[in-house]
Amino acid sequence: MPKYAFLVEVLPQYLQEQSNPEEHHYVFAYTITITNVGEVAAQLISRTWIVTDANGLGETVCGLGVVGQQPLLKPGQSFEYTSGTRLRTPTGSMQGSYFCVAEDGEQFDAEIPAFVLDALGGPSGSGGSYTLH
Repeated sequence: MPKYAFLVEVLPQYLQEQSNPEEHHYVFAYTITITNVGEVAAQLISRTWIVTDANGLGETVCGLGVVGQQPLLKPGQSFEYTSGTRLRTPTGSMQGSYFCVAEDGEQFDAEIPAFVLDALGGPSGSGGSYTLH
């Protein structure tokens, strides 16, 4: 077991009722479950997301915590939250990282590999989930 590690699980979902394809406005929600799979308690301090649409246009979003919180996770503990994003195309992707500080002062990044946002019935449209390390 690694000393410092968060497991990130993502469940993206297309929100058809909040979207307006005629105006190139596609809304997605994503539910994230973060589990401390390391040996030391650690706190999620900040996040960085890169949101990219099907045209390759990207936006970087940075901020403290997630949904207004900076959860401290002991080994084995999880934290779940739901947030959202908008795209101008029916498909796109997100990736990023969480900056974390362990209880012993060690700093580390928990990488979030890319996952797909798809209003056309792909993984997010059908409720697929991703487990990201």
